[in-house]
Amino acid sequence: MAESAPFRILVVEDEPVIRELLRTMLHDGPVEVETAANGVEGLKRARTQVFHLVLLDVVLPLMDGVTVCRMLKSDPATASIPLYMLTAKVKKADMEAALAAGANGYIHKPFRAEELMELVNRLREGRAG
Repeated sequence: MAESAPFRILVVEDEPVIRELLRTMLHDGPVEVETAANGVEGLKRARTQVFHLVLLDVVLPLMDGVTVCRMLKSDPATASIPLYMLTAKVKKADMEAALAAGANGYIHKPFRAEELMELVNRLREGRAG
């Protein structure tokens, strides 16, 4: 019996401590976590590798997360990847901009580990089913 491919997550976050925290928190068994430190790198990785989830900070160097989201969601090759914005911005206009760009959801910092793991597990189960 062949093993199923790992569930791959791309974390695009410019803060090294948060990036590493997310990598450690999410890397569990059949889950692989790749990271990118800026919007341009995140966009490139998302377009050249296969991911099942993208966690994307809104405020990023080189290209902001909303622009990255808009570009990924407008590209047929990446449009179906679930994409959740991670941010400390709590203004309604910021949330609306992210959702208008195509984000599937919005996760506020500071986030709870349980909240992220519930999301990952829900998406993994949907992929398997």
